[in-house]
Amino acid sequence: MSNNRELTYTSRTMVLVGRTGNGKSATGNSILGRRAFISRASSSGVTTKCQLERTVLKDGQIINVIDTPGLFDFSSGSELMKECLKLARDGIHAVLVVFSVRTCFSQEEEAALRNLQNFFGSKIMDYMIVVFTGGDELEENDETLEDYLGRSCPQPLREMLISYQNRYVLFNNKTTDQTQRAKQLQQLLSLVNTVMLQNNGRPYTGDTSLELQVESTLKESTSRLEQKLAVEQAARLEAEKNVESKLKEAIARLEQKLAEEKAARLQAEKNAQLISNDLISKLAAQLEEASMEIDRLRRQLAELHNRLLICTIL
Repeated sequence: MSNNRELTYTSRTMVLVGRTGNGKSATGNSILGRRAFISRASSSGVTTKCQLERTVLKDGQIINVIDTPGLFDFSSGSELMKECLKLARDGIHAVLVVFSVRTCFSQEEEAALRNLQNFFGSKIMDYMIVVFTGGDELEENDETLEDYLGRSCPQPLREMLISYQNRYVLFNNKTTDQTQRAKQLQQLLSLVNTVMLQNNGRPYTGDTSLELQVESTLKESTSRLEQKLAVEQAARLEAEKNVESKLKEAIARLEQKLAEEKAARLQAEKNAQLISNDLISKLAAQLEEASMEIDRLRRQLAELHNRLLICTIL
């Protein structure tokens, strides 16, 4: 029965997500069987926007592959979601999360994937498949993917694989062996079929309520920000008014104090002038009295001298 259901799926759309350098574009090229996406080593993302390419398999199945910017290269997850859903007109049948066995699973990568899940909604986890690239390196070391996961799988990645129900596959994007290429593609398509069966054949078409929620959240955030700015502006204006009022009061007090000091100084000068004039008058009077006293004493001395002269003659 499941085989019959699988035959009804003539078109599959897959979205590639992952950190820059993990090999998303190279994996997309391996799935398509041709070089459709630009793929080269680069410290910054080669893919700058979502890009859809298509191929038709020998059995008539149509495979749509959407390549996306690196997890750390896009600034708005909601815009990425809209762009992917716009390209995937019939919905997304699988989200291929690309990791590389050559790099460590970082906390930033984990956080970015969590954010991606938040943007797409929790339902998207039911459509996620992990693709590990770097199969050529494991082959050179004579290791299997299970060997690698057994020795180098951090706990957060292990938990993520469990949440994806251990849907993962290993890709060697450098091999020229057509048999190996066909085998790894078939393993991936088998996982995609499993995802589709578990979701009752319904692709992920986006949570319309999520977009409304995002818009509502943005509006609420904008409203809260505007209210906060209004309150801060009102507080700032009130503070400026208080400062202006206090400055005016301080200036008034200073002006009053200066006026009082000026009046006091003028009064002191006036008082000093009055005191000076009175003192001069008093000194002049005393000097006059002293002069008269000297004249009186001189007259008395002259009279005494005359008397002594008379006495001597007699």
